[in-house]
This record gives sequence, structure tokens and C-alpha cells, in this order.
Amino acid sequence: MFKSLISRIILFNVLLLALGVGIFTLFHLYREQTHLITTTRHHANMLLGTIEKSIFNSMRLGNTSEVQATLETVGHGHGMLGVRIFSPEGVILKSANPSEIGTRIGVHDFALFKNKVSEGVIQDQGGGRVLAMVRPIISDERCFRCHGNGRRVIGVLNMNFSLAEMYLQLRETSQLFIVSTLVILGSLAAGISVVMIRFLRRPLEKITQCMAQVEDGDLTVRMQPLQDDEIGQLMTGFNSMVDHLSTAQNELERFHYQQMERVDRLASVGEMAAGLAHEIKNPLAGISGAINVLSDDYPEGDQRREIMLQIQGQIGRLDKTVNDLLYFGKPGKPEFAFADINELLKQTLLFVAQHPESKKVNRVDELTRDLPPVWIDHKQIQQVVLNIALNAVQAMTDGGMLTVQTDRIHIDKNDWVQICISDTGPGMTAEVRAKIFTPFFTTKTQGTGLGLPICRQLMENNGGSLEVESELGKGTQFTLMLPVLNDRPGRG
Repeated sequence: MFKSLISRIILFNVLLLALGVGIFTLFHLYREQTHLITTTRHHANMLLGTIEKSIFNSMRLGNTSEVQATLETVGHGHGMLGVRIFSPEGVILKSANPSEIGTRIGVHDFALFKNKVSEGVIQDQGGGRVLAMVRPIISDERCFRCHGNGRRVIGVLNMNFSLAEMYLQLRETSQLFIVSTLVILGSLAAGISVVMIRFLRRPLEKITQCMAQVEDGDLTVRMQPLQDDEIGQLMTGFNSMVDHLSTAQNELERFHYQQMERVDRLASVGEMAAGLAHEIKNPLAGISGAINVLSDDYPEGDQRREIMLQIQGQIGRLDKTVNDLLYFGKPGKPEFAFADINELLKQTLLFVAQHPESKKVNRVDELTRDLPPVWIDHKQIQQVVLNIALNAVQAMTDGGMLTVQTDRIHIDKNDWVQICISDTGPGMTAEVRAKIFTPFFTTKTQGTGLGLPICRQLMENNGGSLEVESELGKGTQFTLMLPVLNDRPGRG
């Protein structure tokens, strides 16, 4: 039961109530006990004062027999256990019980007199508690005729008052308080339990059940708040959350369906493109050969020869497009070998430098020495670098700076060789940057939109990655990441 939050709350509240009511009850019991003792002591003092006055009047008249009669009259009833007069030496002179006369006073009573204490609670022979009171009888001028001159103690008035009735009343009061406390605690515990179960446990169980249904995929679950309290607000928030989840699920399903349609169309287009590419490639080769033969029949400077050369250039462009389609539809498997990235970049950038548009572009090479060899397909990575470098050169139509950097970096306990190719061209907007790796998307008038998607696919085939950073008016930077292997895969 202690695993239940409701049970712990109920138990904690009952303990707090028990502590609070218990302290309150103890305080009132102590107060009642003090009140009863004070009342009893006051009653005994009044009775003792009355006896003292009666005895003094009788002794003043020298009527000692009347003193004995007075003690015998008042010494019984009303909780009185005994009234006596004893000498300063402890011998009983007068007593409500005549058999005590001549005997010694009790030790406890005599100790009160010797210690000059007027009263005290002592135990009698039966073990009961007794309020013992002593009053010294001091002689004055009226007593000199019988007791001689001088003020002195001529006797001690002693009264024993039973406290049994008081303690019985106190016990009954305590029992009443305890029973009342238990009844109050039981009622409060029952009330708290009913309230907690009715207004907290059951709604929480309902929320838990509905959450389990949502977890199983049922987003039609809704709850009806019964009260406008915290639990009701929680239920309302739950309904709102499920509404948002349902809306998000519908949007995801719609988006997934659109993506599936797009993938299906791309797959169909890819199959058609591959088929068309095969059908076009062979005739293009024949046309290119025929154009070469025809162009040889015309002398240099002939306008018809220039036209033939232009046709040859267009055929070459068509052939490159067909090759891109074929490669994008079914790229070849990489042939891995260890390669020196710096050497690969030098060879590739040599080809870039031969491009006519490179003449307006300055190049800066910042190649880190002693880079570790990487396990890659040399031709595929060279194709990626060449494509990205040519794109950078073509972007800087009015000239600019092409920067190529290499470095070795450590990420997540792995070593990588990083290649950064950046330009000072016009840059790209965020919308264009988000689409450049999408097949067939291009900003060029004569591009196919397959170059960068092929580059990213080639990088992934080689275990690397390709990312781009660009800002409109500030140029573009492509980052190539290739993992460093300590040894060729499959060895030792």
C-alpha cells in the first residue's frame, strides 16, 4: 500500500492529525489535572481553616474535651482520612480516631512539619495518594494561662485528605478525552480517505488508463472533467495534448503519403531516365562520329566547320547529361584503397585550373602536412572535389578567391580528414541551400540538378559526409569529412 501515492498522502495526513489532536488532548488533560488538584487543595485548605478556628476557640476557653469532640465530628467523610493534633516531638495528642492518641505521628506527616512545609502529597499504607497538610499551633497571650509565657509551638494540626476521588475523576476525564480523540481521528481519516479516493485517486486512475490507450495508438481518447480544479485542468490539458498529437499524426501521415508518392514518381522517372539514357547514348555516339567525319571535310575557317564544332559541343553536353542520369540511377560500387588526400587534391585542382572560367579566379591552398591516409575510392572522391570546385569557379563570374583547406580533426573519439572548399561568390539563400541536394534542382540554365546529389551519395558510399554553409552575398563553403582508418578493413 505504501507504493500508492494516495495511501501515503492519507497516512501522512492521519499522522499529522494524530500528532495535532494528541498534543491538544495532552494539553487539556494537563490543564484538567491542574484544575482538579487546585480545586482539591483549595477545598482542603478551607476545611482545615474551619477546623483550626473551631479548635482554637475551644482551646482558648480551656475546653479540651470539646476539641476532641470537634475532631471526631469533622474527621470523617468528604474524603477525610484523619484529623489530629500532635506535639512538636511527634506524639499524637488529639485525634478523630481516639485509638491513635499517644502514638507517634506518621513519618511523612512529621517530615512535613520538620521541613516547615505546609502540605504535600504522600502515599498511605494502601498505596493511595493522600494530601497531607500541617498547621503549627502558635501560642499567644490568650494561651499563656495554660501553656506558660512566650510564643512557641504548642501543637501541630494535621489533616490527611484522600485524593482517590480526584484521580478517579481525572482518569474518567482522560478516558473520555482519549475515546473522543480516537473517534475524531477515525472520522477525519475516513473523511480524508473518501475525499482522496473520490476526487484524486479515481481521476488519476482514469488519466492513467487514458494515457495507456494513447500509448497504444488510440488518439480518439478524451476525458470529461467533472470539477474545475487542478485535476480538471490536468484532464483538459490531456485532451489538448491528444488533440495536438492527433493533428500532428494526420500531418505526418499526409506528409508521408506525399513523400511516398514522390519517391514512387522518382523511382519511375529514374527507371525511365535510365532506359532513355541507354537508348540515347548509342545514337549519340554514332552522331558524334559522323559529325567528326563531316567536319574533317571542311577546311579551317569555313563557317560550316564552325557549325559542326558547335554541334559536337552540344552532343558532348548531352552525353554528360546521359552519363549523370545513368550514374544517379545506378552508381557503381566503390573500389577502396589508401589515398593521400593532399596529393588527390593537387591532381584534381590541376584539372580545375585548365577550365576557361578559372582564369579569373585566384586559388589559395592551405593543405595540412602529414595527414593520415584515408580508405576511399580515389576516382569517386576526385569526382566530388572536381564537381564542387567547378561549381565554385562558375559561381564567381566576375572573379574571386577559391580556397582549399585540409585538416585532421577529432570528433567523438574518431579521427577525420576534413576538406573545406570555399568561394567568394554570391552565396545562396536559405531556401536554395535547403534544396541543393534534391535531385533535378538547379539554379543553372544548363545544369541537370544531379551533380550535388551524386556528390553526397558518393561521400556516403565512402563512409564520409558532405555539408554546405552559405550566406547570401558572403560566398559558400562545402565541407567534406572522411574517416581515418588505422588499418585496412579486414586485417588482424
